[in-house]
Amino acid sequence: MAEASRWHLGGTPKHKLHYRKEVEMRTTLQEFLLYLIFLINLCILTFGMVNPHMYYLNKVMSSLFLDTSVHGEERINFKSIRSITDFWKFMEGPLLEGLYWDSWYNNKNLYDLKNSSRIYYENILLGVPRVRQLKVRNNTCKVHSSFRSLMNECYDKYTSENEDLSDFGLKYDTEWKYSAPIINSPWHWGFTGVYRNGGYIFTLPKSKSETLNKFINLRMNSWITRSTRVIFIDFSLYNANVNLFCIIRLVAEFPATGGILTSWQFYSVKLLRYVSYYDYFIASCEITFCIFLIVFTTQEVLKIKEFKSAYFKSSWNWLELLLLVLCFVAVFFNSYCNIQTFLLLGQLLKSTEKYSDFYFLAHWHIYYNNIIAITIFFAWIKNMFLAIINDTYSEVKADYSIGRRPDFELGKMIKKSYHNALEKLKLKKPETDEDKKRKSRDLAEQARREGFDEKEIQSAEQMKKWKERLEKKYYSTEIQDDYQPVTQQEFRDLFLYAVELEKELHYVSLKLNRVMRKVSALQY
Repeated sequence: MAEASRWHLGGTPKHKLHYRKEVEMRTTLQEFLLYLIFLINLCILTFGMVNPHMYYLNKVMSSLFLDTSVHGEERINFKSIRSITDFWKFMEGPLLEGLYWDSWYNNKNLYDLKNSSRIYYENILLGVPRVRQLKVRNNTCKVHSSFRSLMNECYDKYTSENEDLSDFGLKYDTEWKYSAPIINSPWHWGFTGVYRNGGYIFTLPKSKSETLNKFINLRMNSWITRSTRVIFIDFSLYNANVNLFCIIRLVAEFPATGGILTSWQFYSVKLLRYVSYYDYFIASCEITFCIFLIVFTTQEVLKIKEFKSAYFKSSWNWLELLLLVLCFVAVFFNSYCNIQTFLLLGQLLKSTEKYSDFYFLAHWHIYYNNIIAITIFFAWIKNMFLAIINDTYSEVKADYSIGRRPDFELGKMIKKSYHNALEKLKLKKPETDEDKKRKSRDLAEQARREGFDEKEIQSAEQMKKWKERLEKKYYSTEIQDDYQPVTQQEFRDLFLYAVELEKELHYVSLKLNRVMRKVSALQY
């Protein structure tokens, strides 16, 4: 009986069974350990780029420029602007007071300003702020004939086709002359339109009094007209204490319906990436991330070469590919941001008399943060899915590790994993014996329709039962005991199983010989 047991197991002794289970456990642990290291590294990259100082810097700046009311009129701040009059009150009040901090609270100048403002005494105003307006042309819409006697001008909503490109007003300075947009500058998505760069632009002087006079001059000469559709106020700050840049954009949209809609953007970003020891630790994590990306990409390429078109039939593999694509996009965005920061930062800081356009750099950093957030979301989904299908996955991986191909195709493996996941999530009821019997009856009916006789069908069913019963005992990973003796009845079943296989082989051989003789006869 011992010899029969070893014969049934393919000549595999007891220590081989131990080896197979050890390989299975080791494969599972290696898989989870490798992916766990990758996931921890990705989390460090994601959360290492942000810190509480970003939140607090945005909070104090938004409180200063959004919540500060006009002196003597508590209801008017940037958030509550509804008319052109309110807008000019904000420009000449809270905005002016918020941008120019040229003395200490007791009116003493305690430090060298070096021709720059220090907002809240800690945040350096980089360059000078910029104000930009976009307008639309007259007659971009049609007035109904019944009202032409009352109104002969019509200004449609903003589009690049409706934009006014002509000079207007006094026409002697940049705020009255149209400036063409920069090609690579990002567009702004507002409430009532998507706005491009360019327009009627001016920068604010270094002096607070000069800026106030400029605002008054623009207000008195009607810089804002019926054709105005949006005004942008852009400026940037740097806080050396926390090594953060704060890029601020205040937006006032003038829809075709009348009134004003306000919005804002506060981006606190770390453009100077590698300064402290912790920054260099993050850099090492970035290098590790790239190594993982190369390893995972190599694995997927090898799988595609091995399984070819069958690889793309699995939703699991599509998740793997999606994760790889997101990782590559994140690496691209990070590299692009670092290169652009290296190339542009020196130029932007060179002149303190010009507007320093850090919005472009902040825009790409925000894109990178969004991509890395989406990446870590799908990475955690993969991790949870790995845990759910751990049993089936580890068994198949162990089979490959010891060089034995599983006795089912990749599609069946994926289908089995999928059904196991649904059952563990309680989204599908486990298959009962009655379900198996019903499937067996359906297969028998299908075989009868295809022309098989009853003897062949019964023989196939008997062989299937033998195979399932023996595999359940000798190849199931749920059995704790590695060595299971073969009973006399089981040995008889094995013998009958081998006899039936021999008959089938003989039957197939006869058919093949008959076909070969017919082929030979046709040649003559």
